[in-house]
Amino acid sequence: MLRLFEPETAHGLAIRALKLGMGPHDRTPDDPVLATTVWGLTFRNPIGLSAGFDKGAEVPDAMLRAGFGFVEAGTVTPLPQPGNPKPRLFRLSDDGAVINRLGFNGGGLAPFVGRIAKRRRSGPGIGPFGANLGKNKATEDGAADYEICVEAVAQYVDYIVINISSPNTPGLRGMQAHDVMADLIERVQRARARAIPEADKRPPLVVKIAPDLNEAERAAIAEIALTQKVDGMTVANTSVQRPSSMRDPQKDEAGGLSGKPIFPMALEIVGDMYRRTEGRIPLIGSGGVSNGRDAYALIRAGASLVQFYSAMVFQGPAMVPRMKAELAALLKADGFSSVADAVGADFRS
Repeated sequence: MLRLFEPETAHGLAIRALKLGMGPHDRTPDDPVLATTVWGLTFRNPIGLSAGFDKGAEVPDAMLRAGFGFVEAGTVTPLPQPGNPKPRLFRLSDDGAVINRLGFNGGGLAPFVGRIAKRRRSGPGIGPFGANLGKNKATEDGAADYEICVEAVAQYVDYIVINISSPNTPGLRGMQAHDVMADLIERVQRARARAIPEADKRPPLVVKIAPDLNEAERAAIAEIALTQKVDGMTVANTSVQRPSSMRDPQKDEAGGLSGKPIFPMALEIVGDMYRRTEGRIPLIGSGGVSNGRDAYALIRAGASLVQFYSAMVFQGPAMVPRMKAELAALLKADGFSSVADAVGADFRS
């Protein structure tokens, strides 16, 4: 029924339904082979919901009940902003893809923090929760916006994602440049320390990068991540590329591409960043995941966790338990006793 509506309207209706308790409940216990520990956090399964679905942190617990092992909300910016003009969200059914040029639309930090401050942090059905942070379009000192967001959310989340890779905010991807990124990481680390003085209680800091990086950019990001002791990386965000295999008439719309066409890019860059960081930095694999085989491929390429969103547009939330069952079967078929055992398996002889 939701597919009958324009994409952004359908998304709004889905959020409202979830807030009313109309979402699915996956009551089947997860297979023990799916349990994993990353950053000292326990994940009952490694399948997470990407940022972008729940921008305002309105329904994280509803999505955990749907079977996800962890949920990420955002991207949130310090001040409210309307985002780019509509239409700005496109459902490419012929390609199993989505193009968005939303532009960090949302209500800003105040209502976001108000909601997450009221959440129950532990108990049955509760998994790790992350906040995905961005900068306002008009902000010139982008790092200052990230500092504001980090200080506001740090005490309420299990991990923090610094999103410097959306293609829909002018200049944002420029923050992936070596010196700019190094300064940003240093400043947000200080902001996190101000918010939570006890080092062992600080949430991990994860940087979300683009799939469209060249060789030099990848090398620089890996070097910064290692030298500045970034806790993790999300690899990767939406792409500005349009693979030649795409057929949908809307394929040339401006914005970030997600969904099936970018999975080969995601798989390649996950493996490349795992190799460049020598497996020392946990990776969240993201981009075009649509089944358990995709999740397994990313894990074998070096991802400790996997997340998705676009595939749910086409398959619905019932894909979550199906994906977990497929992943568990694949792990067992190859003789792995846990997800952690399979991470980076493609690079081991």
